Amino acid sequence: MSKDLTKIDTQGMSGPTDPHYKGKKTPSSTKPMEIKPRRVHTDTMVKELKILINEVLDEREGKRDYISYFDTEHFKYRVGGEEPPYKQ
Repeated sequence: MSKDLTKIDTQGMSGPTDPHYKGKKTPSSTKPMEIKPRRVHTDTMVKELKILINEVLDEREGKRDYISYFDTEHFKYRVGGEEPPYKQ
């Protein structure tokens, strides 16, 4: 191998530049990146946990005059249909 092929010439890799160009006078205004926090539970799990906690508290207070969200026999539905709504 010749000595010329072992090195990469990076001198000409940047485009042509104007030596008198100073750049923009004012910096461009950009918003900082928005970060959505990660949670252990999915949105569906959070909703079901809230329902469960409220049902347990209602049971402790003796307010069990509704069908539990976790009574799966009551919420059966056919394929292609929609799950019956839960009303507390």
